[in-house]
Amino acid sequence: MLRSILSIATAITASITNGLVKFTGPSAGSIRTITIPDADAIMARTDATQSLTGNQTLTTGNLIIGTTGKGIDFSINSHTAGMTSELLNWYEEGTWTPAIAFGGGNTGITYSVQSGYYTKVGRIVTLTGGLTLTSKGSSIGAVTISGLPYPTKSGPPYITAGASGIISYTANLTTLTGIFLFVDHTSSSLQLFTGANAAFTDTNFANTTTLYGISITYQTN
Repeated sequence: MLRSILSIATAITASITNGLVKFTGPSAGSIRTITIPDADAIMARTDATQSLTGNQTLTTGNLIIGTTGKGIDFSINSHTAGMTSELLNWYEEGTWTPAIAFGGGNTGITYSVQSGYYTKVGRIVTLTGGLTLTSKGSSIGAVTISGLPYPTKSGPPYITAGASGIISYTANLTTLTGIFLFVDHTSSSLQLFTGANAAFTDTNFANTTTLYGISITYQTN
C-alpha cells in the first residue's frame, strides 16, 4: 500500500509561476491549479467535460469564453422541428456611423450629426441611429445609408435574409406617403422607401435634412 502511494506521489509534479502552484499528474485529467496565499483556494480542471450542480456565482470578474464559436449551450431545452442551433455564442455592443449616399455617391455631403449604436446577440443585429446634414452635396440618385457594423445574411433563402425598419423623426425631408427602411440580403446599406414602395432620391432631401430614430433589426451570418 505504501509503495502504491509513493508511486502516485512521484508521478505528480508541481511548479510555481506568477504566484500560481500547478500540480500535474499522474494524468492530464488530474491537473489542479490553486492560488496562494489566498485564503480561498481557486481550483480549475483541464478535463474536457465538467458537471456542476446547483447555482454557480462569480463573486468578482467575468465569465470569459476562451474559444471562438463556444458559448452557452441550451440544448437541454425542448425545441421545434426547425431548430438549427441552441448555442448562444456571441454578444457585442458598440457604435456605428450612419452615412448618406445618393446613387452610390457622396460628393460634397457634410453633417452636423452622425451617431449610431448597435447590439449583436448571436446572429441578430439591432441598430439605432440618427444624422443631420449640413449639405447634401452634388451626387444624385436613390438614397442609401451605409456604415452597418455587419452585413446582412448571405445565401438562400433570400426572401428571409433582408429586414425592414423605421425612421421615427424627420425634418426637411419631402415625402407625402410615409417612410420605411429596408436592407437587402448581402447588403451593408439601408435603403429608404415611401409607403408607395418608391425609393427616396436626392430630390427628397435638403441641405439640412434630419433623420432621427433610425431603427432596424436584421440577421447576419
